[in-house]
Amino acid sequence: MKNYETVSEAVNDLIARGYTSDFNLHPEGEKLICNTDQTSLAPEDFEIDEIHRFEGQTDPGDEMIVFAISSPTHNIKGIVVNAFGIYADASSSKMVAHLSKHL
Repeated sequence: MKNYETVSEAVNDLIARGYTSDFNLHPEGEKLICNTDQTSLAPEDFEIDEIHRFEGQTDPGDEMIVFAISSPTHNIKGIVVNAFGIYADASSSKMVAHLSKHL
């Protein structure tokens, strides 16, 4: 697995490798929503291919995590970018916990 210096470097490389869908954590449920076509993925619908964690050197607000995910069922590969640590919201934290246990 590659090591990236920045979130944007990770996202750009993942896009170049075919992770082209942009997913967000749904605020009211345990699912991911694709911003492009509104595909909804429940936890059992996708797999985590890579996780890249970025810790802020001076600002805890810079703590981010990038997930490369794929769903053979939906024939889709994409990226989830989320804050972690003290700035992660509670609903997102539940999904992040679920995402992290896939390792």
